[in-house]
Order: sequence, then C-alpha cells, then structure tokens
Amino acid sequence: MLAVARSSPVSILDEPLKKYTPIDLSITNCELADLDLSDPGLCQQYIDLVLNNNSASVAFGGYLEKRALYRTYQNFLKKKEDDPRNIHLGIDFWSKAGTRVMGPIDGTVHSFRNNNIPGDYGPTIILDHQMGGITFYTLYGHLSLKSLEDLYIGRKFKKGEYIGDLGTPDINVNYASHLHFQIIKDVEAYRGDYPGVSNVADLEFYTANCPDPNILLNLPLSFVG
Repeated sequence: MLAVARSSPVSILDEPLKKYTPIDLSITNCELADLDLSDPGLCQQYIDLVLNNNSASVAFGGYLEKRALYRTYQNFLKKKEDDPRNIHLGIDFWSKAGTRVMGPIDGTVHSFRNNNIPGDYGPTIILDHQMGGITFYTLYGHLSLKSLEDLYIGRKFKKGEYIGDLGTPDINVNYASHLHFQIIKDVEAYRGDYPGVSNVADLEFYTANCPDPNILLNLPLSFVG
C-alpha cells in the first residue's frame, strides 16, 4: 500500500495553504440543485462564491465525490445509461487561470498530451515516481498549452519545482479553471491520459488503483470537505 510520511502539508498550487478552502460539488449539495455546473461560467460563479465567503484563493476537494458535473458530456456516458461515469477519482484544486502548479514530490515525465475532447482533461502531464521500492504515477490535468512546451519523456522535476499552470476554460475543454490531481498505481497502457471519473460498476478497481491523493499532500483533515 502506498503511504508517505510527511512532517508538514504540501501546497500543490503556488498559493499559501491558509488560502485553501474545501468545496462540495457533489450531487448531495442542495445549493447545486438548480445549477448547471457543466457551464464553466456558472461553475466559476459558484466557485467564486465559495472562495469569497472563505477569503480563499483555492477551493479543493472531490475524491470519490459523485457529481452531476459530467452529465452533458457523451464521453462519460459510454457505460449503461443507468450507470454513468460520475464518481471523481482525484482531488480538484479550483483557482484562477495561470496559477502555477508545483510538484509535490520528485518525479520524471512519463507522458503528456492535449486531451482536447470537450469534457476531457485538456493539456495533461503524467509523472513517474519511485519511492521506497514502489513505482506509481501522478496525473495533472486541465493545464495550459504552455505547460506542454519543452516537455520530453524522461524530464525530471524536483519537489516544489514548477510543472505547469492552470488553463482557461477554452483550453481545458469547457471547465472552470482548476487542476485535476490523481494518483495512479498502474497506469496500464495509457499515455498522457487515464480515467479520472468512474461508474459504480468499476469503482472497486479504480479505488484500489487510484488512492486518495491526500496521502501525498498531507493536507490537514480540517481542510477536507
């Protein structure tokens, strides 16, 4: 089992941790009942409301959160209609476009690509990590196009080094600006991409293969919504 001991929490965005606040985008949040979060403008309005109410610059959360956010995208409806892919497998960090993403640990570029189908990740980077004899991967989705410049397979990043920055909704294919951060134990044959949302039928597999990203970030439990 992947486990990382840390003495202090890690900010994956170039913002102080005191500016982080949890956000609930689940189907159980009654504030979202009449709000179409697949509209990036409306989604951004709700995120801004949460940020302003908490004097924050980063709203985060969402691991294993069931969301209505994906219901308008055909690539999330490939399974049976009564079992759509709507359970989020990473943590999202919602902040303004251009916010810098910092590597939480040392890593090497495994792969990257621009997943530019509406509802997908947009520019995406996957890093390979070796720790305690274990190989695993981290995925960074919804980046800017600039983030993919000068990248190459095997490029090394040190902990705390700039990886990329958050893309605008037109680049990250119709989402409000944010980082999707995910741990993957076995990336299988994927390159620059990996499922970030599961249906109920496949959830046991993906929960085992994509553990809670907070085991790397060590964010205080009081932050997690």
